[in-house]
Amino acid sequence: MFTSYYVSRCHQPPHSGSSASGSIKPCQNLYPNSRRTNMERKSEDNKNRKPKEDEAEHEHELPLMSLNHVSRLCTSVKDSVEFYTKALGFALIERPQAFDFDGAWLFNYGIGIHLVQANDEDKLPNNHELDPMDNHISFQCEDMGAMEQKLKDLGIKYMKRTVGGEEDGVIDQLFFNDPDGFMIEICNCENVKLKPVGSFNRIKLPFDRHNPPVELDANAAKAS
Repeated sequence: MFTSYYVSRCHQPPHSGSSASGSIKPCQNLYPNSRRTNMERKSEDNKNRKPKEDEAEHEHELPLMSLNHVSRLCTSVKDSVEFYTKALGFALIERPQAFDFDGAWLFNYGIGIHLVQANDEDKLPNNHELDPMDNHISFQCEDMGAMEQKLKDLGIKYMKRTVGGEEDGVIDQLFFNDPDGFMIEICNCENVKLKPVGSFNRIKLPFDRHNPPVELDANAAKAS
C-alpha cells in the first residue's frame, strides 16, 4: 500500500495470521544500475567543474545515508503498537536487550518507529485537532482510496484535502492522529517533481545500503 519511492519498493505487509518472523519482506532494489549511473554522471560533472566549486562541494558533503527512524512518546506502548501495526502496517521488531525502559520498535517501508513509554504526559501533544500546518510525519502512498477506506474501517478520524495544481502537480492528502495526538499524513507526493535550488550533486539518493540488515528465519527466507 505504501511505497518508499525515494529508495525502493517494499513487499506489502503480510495478511493477518502470518508469523511474526515473516512480517518483514526484503526490499527490492528498483535501480540495480543506478549507483553506477550516478558515479558516471558525477565523474562527468567533475570534469567541467572549477576548483573552487570542488572545494565548496566537498565542504558540504556529509556521510549520511537515509532516515533511520522516528521516535514517539506514548501513554500506552500496547495501544500505540496496535495502532501502527493495524493502521500503517508496521511490524514489531525486537529491541536491544540492554534497554531498561518500556518501549517498542516497529519497522517497515525502510524506516522505523521507536515508541517510548512517557513518564511525563505533559510532553505529549495537548491539542488533537488536525492542522496540516502543524508538526507531522508523512508516508508516501500508491493507493489513496485504499488507505482512506482503511481509516474508515478502523474508525479513525481523518482530514482529507487536495493541494497543488496543473502547473506543479496535484497532491492528495489524508491527515490523522496516532493515539497520543501525533499527526500523520498519507500522500501521493510523487505527483510533484523535486526541483533542487542549487547544486544537484548535494542531494544523495540512497539507492542501496539504506535498510538495516533484517534477520529472517529459514521459513521466512523461503517465503520471501
